[in-house]
Amino acid sequence: MGVSLACGLIGASAYAAGVTENAPAPNNDRLYFRQLLSGRDFAHGDQLAEQMVNFVYAIGDRETGECVLVDPAYAPAELIDVVAADDMTVTGVLATHYHPDHVGGSMMGMEIDGIASLLNKIDCPIHIQADETEWVRKTTHVSPDHLVEHGSGDVLSVGAIDITLLHTPGHTPGSQCFLVDGKLVAGDTLFLDGCGRTDLPGSNGAHMIESLQRLAKVPGDTILYPGHQYSAAPSARMDHVVQHNYIFQGL
Repeated sequence: MGVSLACGLIGASAYAAGVTENAPAPNNDRLYFRQLLSGRDFAHGDQLAEQMVNFVYAIGDRETGECVLVDPAYAPAELIDVVAADDMTVTGVLATHYHPDHVGGSMMGMEIDGIASLLNKIDCPIHIQADETEWVRKTTHVSPDHLVEHGSGDVLSVGAIDITLLHTPGHTPGSQCFLVDGKLVAGDTLFLDGCGRTDLPGSNGAHMIESLQRLAKVPGDTILYPGHQYSAAPSARMDHVVQHNYIFQGL
C-alpha cells in the first residue's frame, strides 16, 4: 500500500529527551505538504465546517504519489479529489484525536461524514494512538479492522517521507502530534494562541501540562501547524509560539 510502519526508536528517544534537534531531512524536496481549511479550501457551504475552521493536512511523497490525510472529517470525498488534482493518492489517514470535527460523527446535532465515509471511497488504514481506540470506535463506528494502533515515537513512512508520531495526552487520552521535516502538526494539543480544552470527556489538565512541557522543547525553527485556525496566522515557528503563547507562561 506504500505506507509502512517502522519502530521509531530514534524518534521515541528524541521525544523522551524533549526533541532537542531535528533529524536530517534528505527527502524534503519530495515532501508533499498541504494545509487545507474547512469551509474555504473544501466543504464549501457546510455551515459547521465554516464555523469550526478545522485544518486538514495532506502529507506525502511527490515521487511515489502517495499521501496520508490528517483529520479528514468534513467532505472526505472532496479531499480525495483535492489531492488527486496534485497527482497524489490517499493511502492512509492519521487521526490526531477522536473528536467528531476531526474524525467524523455526531456533533451539535449534526452528522459529520468523517473517516467512515472516506472508507466507502477508498480502503486504507486509519492510524490512531492506542489510548484512543475505543473513543474512535464509539465516535465513528468504524470497524476495528481499519484501525492501526500506535505508540509514541512510532514512525509512519509514506514513500520516502517519515512521519514521527508523538503521544500528547491532555485534550483527549490519545491525542497525538506529528513531526515531519521540521513541521509539527499538533491537532488540538497546541494552537498558536492557547491549547486544547481540558474540560471535556477524557481530558486531563495534568497530562496537558506534561505534553506542553515536552512540545516546548521542540527545536525553535520547527513550524507549528494547528488543528484549527483560531489565530490570524495559519502557522508559526515554535520559538515564537513558546515566547508569545500565554499557555507556556509558568510551565
